[in-house]
Amino acid sequence: MAEARAFTAIVNPAAGGSASASSLIAPARLLREAGAEVAVEYSRGLEHAADVARAAAESGRVVLGVGGDGMAGCVGGALAGTGALFGIVPAGRGNDFARQLGVPSDPEELAKLLLEGEPRAVDAIDANGTAVLGSVYAGVDAVANDNANKTRLLRGSAAYYFGALRAIVSWRAADYLITVDGETRERQGYTVVAANSGYYGFGKHIAPDARVDDGLLDVILIRTAPKRLFFAVMRELEAGTHVRRPEVEVMRGEEVRIELAGPPGRTLPYGADGELPGVLPVTARVMPGALRVLAP
Repeated sequence: MAEARAFTAIVNPAAGGSASASSLIAPARLLREAGAEVAVEYSRGLEHAADVARAAAESGRVVLGVGGDGMAGCVGGALAGTGALFGIVPAGRGNDFARQLGVPSDPEELAKLLLEGEPRAVDAIDANGTAVLGSVYAGVDAVANDNANKTRLLRGSAAYYFGALRAIVSWRAADYLITVDGETRERQGYTVVAANSGYYGFGKHIAPDARVDDGLLDVILIRTAPKRLFFAVMRELEAGTHVRRPEVEVMRGEEVRIELAGPPGRTLPYGADGELPGVLPVTARVMPGALRVLAP
């Protein structure tokens, strides 16, 4: 009989309205009942979480990211290219990368996967030198993310929806230079998304044909259009039918650079896995098969 795996679970205490720790209770109990050792570490921030993940991996433990996409991206990104074994305990509001992988939220199914599942090699993204998992995006979505982070009166999804509405109402079309595998296009639009995973932004199927193991990024551009059409595109995101619209352009490649062509002085944040690492320009390169993850 194979020796039971040893786990280090890294918890984001703030994710999902502080629900991460409680989401871990049932699967951790089931893992321990099966003979596995489970250590729990509480993150003091993303940098701390990445350090804990690398240290646990170096000692041969399976590292679990417990939280939403920010925690999954941080922990998984820290392990990309190391050969370490990574698992996700979905406990945030979005859980978009877990959704793409088909990671179950039911505690019994999840514990079985973590105990017995075979590692699956999936791609990651190098975004300006930092490894992330799901997508890199620059446009009205990143501005909405920034607005939500700065909102003090609202929390959770209410802050995000308020931030999104404010971003859309005040949005001025961005002039992008988008370079995909060396070919540059000038486009005006609402956002550019370089997607490894098909989902982002709380279950929106932004890149319905994206695959986490094809060695490619799906690049989705939502072009400039009247705002009423933009809202129509937004309504179609959950089903992924927006890609049929002429306002939406789909490209595919191994390396994507997103820049602002102007005007001088304008800046635009870019997002990655729900976090905001910086402002444009950003170069996103696929890291083929860089992460060994316990997923169906």
